[in-house]
Amino acid sequence: MSWLYDLGVLEFTLISLFLVLYGAYLYRVISTANYLKTGFAGVFVKIALRTLFVASIVLALLGPSFGESKREVKSVGKDIFILVDLSQSMNANDVQPTRLEKIKFELKNIIKAFSSDRLGIIIFSSEAFTQSPLTYDQNALNIFIETLNTSLVPNAGTDFGPPLEMALEKLESDDSPLTEQKSKIIVLISDGEDFGENTEDIANDIETAGIKLFTLGVGTERGSKIRTRSGFKKNREGSDVVTKLENKSLRKLAADTDGKYFEINETNNDVSRLINTINGIEGELRDSRQVDVSANRYYYFLAFALLLIIVEVLTSVKTIRI
Repeated sequence: MSWLYDLGVLEFTLISLFLVLYGAYLYRVISTANYLKTGFAGVFVKIALRTLFVASIVLALLGPSFGESKREVKSVGKDIFILVDLSQSMNANDVQPTRLEKIKFELKNIIKAFSSDRLGIIIFSSEAFTQSPLTYDQNALNIFIETLNTSLVPNAGTDFGPPLEMALEKLESDDSPLTEQKSKIIVLISDGEDFGENTEDIANDIETAGIKLFTLGVGTERGSKIRTRSGFKKNREGSDVVTKLENKSLRKLAADTDGKYFEINETNNDVSRLINTINGIEGELRDSRQVDVSANRYYYFLAFALLLIIVEVLTSVKTIRI
């Protein structure tokens, strides 16, 4: 048995009061019995009952704990890198309010759904940059998400190769606590316009490594213009540029790596399906530790004290027999 608290002022006060008052009471009873020349053995029955319930109350105040005190807790999780396209086409508003703003909202839901997993964010267009390394810190991740905008990266077209290669390297690095590749996941979010030349080769490397790759397309087939500060983006001929969701490249990328394709458009949102799919992937044991699970069992002693009080009240004992 262990105790939550040590003897303190309250407990010592109760014990001291009990000893002083019952010492005086016992002295009075014995003195009276001697004067009357009669027996006083009955007083010890009362004192025994009252000593027991006072002791039970004091023990309850100390917070007794017994039973199983330690339990093994296993930490199981996954490493997930989220790759976010920040090319100018993500400013299109065919998905309200814009493709990027919708993704930022859904990213917070994704992060919330994987609180026990490490997540990282890589941003890209023609080049890739680490916005956040793998971390458990959801507050930091949400701050990074709030800062996402298309001015963070060079806008010279979209290339899936660099972010996929960067995510692969980081997931296979020596500082990763995971050894099972099935617990390592890449989620690529884009409107699907890929102008890279080595995407297929890197996808093959991801498949060979056994890392799961899921793609999330955002946009519509009808598309929309791309709003800029001065109006709408125009091509070399001076016509408004219309960007459409190119889901073929995203579907192929997912299929080539034995992953799945999901989509956000004006009528459909597959983020919940994406979360459920990732949840269905078995995580890897990171570590196990012993934690204290002992509980405060004060109520046993309190109940025993209450029972003794009832017995004491209902029991009539002659303290002095004449």
